[in-house]
Amino acid sequence: MAFQDLLNQVGSLGRFQILQMTFILTCNIIVSPHSLLENFTAAIPDHRCWVPILDNDTVSDNDSGILSQEDLLRVSIPLDSNLRPEKCRRFIQPQWHLLHLNSTFSSVTEPDTEPCVDGWVYDQSTFLSTIVTEWDLVCEFQSLDSVAKFLFLTGALVGNILYGCLTDRFGRRLIFICALLQLAITETCAALAPTFLIYCSLRFLAGTCFSTILTNSGLLIIEWIKPKFQALATALLLCAGAIGQIILAGLAFTIRNWYHLHLAMSIPMFFLLVPTRWLSESARWLIMVNKPQKGLKELRKVAHLNGMKNSGDVLTIEVVRTVMKEELEASQTKSSIWDLFRIPHLCKRICLLSLVRATALGVIGIAGSIGAALSPLFMILKTYSPSLPWIIYGVLPFLGALVVLLLPETKNQPLPDSIQDVENEGRVSRQAKQKDTFIKVTQF
Repeated sequence: MAFQDLLNQVGSLGRFQILQMTFILTCNIIVSPHSLLENFTAAIPDHRCWVPILDNDTVSDNDSGILSQEDLLRVSIPLDSNLRPEKCRRFIQPQWHLLHLNSTFSSVTEPDTEPCVDGWVYDQSTFLSTIVTEWDLVCEFQSLDSVAKFLFLTGALVGNILYGCLTDRFGRRLIFICALLQLAITETCAALAPTFLIYCSLRFLAGTCFSTILTNSGLLIIEWIKPKFQALATALLLCAGAIGQIILAGLAFTIRNWYHLHLAMSIPMFFLLVPTRWLSESARWLIMVNKPQKGLKELRKVAHLNGMKNSGDVLTIEVVRTVMKEELEASQTKSSIWDLFRIPHLCKRICLLSLVRATALGVIGIAGSIGAALSPLFMILKTYSPSLPWIIYGVLPFLGALVVLLLPETKNQPLPDSIQDVENEGRVSRQAKQKDTFIKVTQF
């Protein structure tokens, strides 16, 4: 935890932190809504089968103009159990006799019906177009709508596995920029996708970098500020996501074409790539991967921006190596994702959070992505009880809140720099408990 000493010398909440935080929060405002885009772009409007006497301008069985649209609909589309026009079937032939039946009687024989072989007619009062109307994802194809959402969440799962390791290997800044570029390209292309298969493939690729951006956003903020303000920074990141979702809802209210809405949320990400040239890499990460010279350069830059020029001049490579001696020695040992579960103290934290650096967040993100991908499946339980899925959704957060009580307090505590720090934390905690027990027994 020695990095905190270096950070205190260059300023742990100054102009640099405010500028970096402002940019990253802006990124989160624009990026976060992409997980909810299909709440609007994949909305399912009211629909019915296309029928010639209603929807073909060149054919008219109502030349006299006596029959209303409602009458023509009645003879063309059967009624469902709720006495509303059926969405997925139509009469093979117009049933003119239905116009003369009393509402209390029904025909002796059920008229023959057929699927919507000529397509559908959609209500455009709310949305002019969605991916559902674009590729007719209704009736027997309605499950494909869920496939698109599932693939995005599956992409987030793959991204947590892949990019979590890459972040610890190549750095937070580089992976953040690459993921932002990938998201901008794939989401812009998805808005222009010619087929549903291409659209789903692009959304999968977008999902892989979506979670990476959010994870590295947190790292690039938290690793540059002191523990006292880390909770505030995390809260601001969450608020940025909420603001983005509010903006998405407002845009969806005014932009009613799905591809225009998709483009409106995607193109601004290209402009975010310009300021990334001034984005600073985590000095903590640079030092821990045995790049102290680059870490020192970043620390001196921060000291200059924060107006602590004397501190920047005092900082030397010898000071960095001395302060971070133990951590640098620990970094020489190759670690893997399995080390998160090898240390009992760390394994407990990871398991509880799934039910402190990028690889660990990737593991926790995997758990979250699995939960998100599986959550639509709970809706299948509505066939047994309409309220059962909602009961499950409501109970699980309470169980998660109880699990948090088992985690250690982190308020105003410095972040551990390595697995060894967490291991030492657990050893100190056990020694304190043993000492406390010894004192009690002695007093007795």
